[in-house]
Amino acid sequence: MKRIVASIGLVAVGASSIQAGVLPGLTTESGKPWSVSATLRGFYDDNPSCLPNKMSTPGYTRSNTGFEVSPAVMFSFPWDQTSLSFGYVYSLKYYEHKLWNESKNYDQTHDFNLALTHAFSERYQLSVKDSFVIGQEPDILRYGNTFPTFRRVSGDNIRNYGEVNFLAQLTPEFGVEVGYANTYYDYADDDPLYDGTTFLWPSYSGLLDQLDHRVHVDGRYQILPQTIGILGYQFRQTEYIGDEMIGYDISRGDAAIKSKMRNARSHYVYAGLLHNFRPDLSGSLQAGARYTDYYNNPANQNDWSPYVTASLQYTYLPESHVRLGATYDYSSTYTWSPVEAGDITLNGQTFDIFITLQHRITPKLFGNVSAEFANVTYYGGTFDNRNSQYYLVGLNLQYRFTPNFSAEVGYNYDLSESEYSGGMFGRSKSNYDRNRVYLGVTASY
Repeated sequence: MKRIVASIGLVAVGASSIQAGVLPGLTTESGKPWSVSATLRGFYDDNPSCLPNKMSTPGYTRSNTGFEVSPAVMFSFPWDQTSLSFGYVYSLKYYEHKLWNESKNYDQTHDFNLALTHAFSERYQLSVKDSFVIGQEPDILRYGNTFPTFRRVSGDNIRNYGEVNFLAQLTPEFGVEVGYANTYYDYADDDPLYDGTTFLWPSYSGLLDQLDHRVHVDGRYQILPQTIGILGYQFRQTEYIGDEMIGYDISRGDAAIKSKMRNARSHYVYAGLLHNFRPDLSGSLQAGARYTDYYNNPANQNDWSPYVTASLQYTYLPESHVRLGATYDYSSTYTWSPVEAGDITLNGQTFDIFITLQHRITPKLFGNVSAEFANVTYYGGTFDNRNSQYYLVGLNLQYRFTPNFSAEVGYNYDLSESEYSGGMFGRSKSNYDRNRVYLGVTASY
């Protein structure tokens, strides 16, 4: 019986390391079941609209200063066999100058999170998670380690990510996990760009509004006391629901290309390992292949591709840890060009690697460092096999005067580089960089 409990615990560690970061900040540390907080920050942003560096913007102030107010409330209820956590974070950002091509000086963000786990017995466990956001910045609209777009998108854009997983430890050595995950995107921008009569560029809704379904079944075998082997299958269906024109086929008299022509069904097969090297060091790896059927596309662009996800987490001191992760899979992409014979840009084959570090420098001073690199190789269309690279760096220092009051200072750097020319900003490279500096205080109770 103890071995069964250990097996479930090891699987839980591995699963949480894969999904870490999707539903952050859902626990309280004060001993009471709730907490409230409020954060006030001042900031400087030299390119909040993520405009290309070579783009001329007469009459527009590219850089901006402003402030952010962000209250939050969180609840956490740990019971004997069940734990429930949920929370809400609101953010209002006010900019000194109006953002490019916008009529207002402010942004509002809403972030709702929920997590539920229940152990029916020592053998059977259920977990449910959901994250719902309304926002503009790409980091809040993402899920997992992929970005549909790296640019800020104005308006009340919606992203919801939910998952349900059931784990059954059938014998001391063998267990099965069955899960379902769903991602929903609804962008506020739903007007394609025309110059009066000619189609110029699709909207974000046309290219990125979607329902993404994933169902997986994993068999898990305890090879060693601290090692579990995985053999699994995943079915994924991506439905683009914008129902808009996203391009035209020049070989068929500029016939319209619609959102649903990018719909995809994918079959994944993979093997992997979950391993606890020691109590403070754990890792996971899954690797395999993916076959994708673009069933609404007449150009027969179905393809095979590798699939990899990996993570490593090390807690080297109290309140100090480092986490490393990498993925390779396809992702949606905001890229379009005129096509021939239905051959369109269907997705981006995305390699993403990241590292996060939290270090307690002194009992009251904490440092955080994060870095991420993503390479997107476009599949299909004029930009087939062209690449875009994205570099993200974040630095943060937090000083905790008391358990209920802290101050922070931070810096974020974003860099986007693309091989292709063209796009909604004109016939020039869309490379840009962005520097953000902020200073703030947080009070909690």
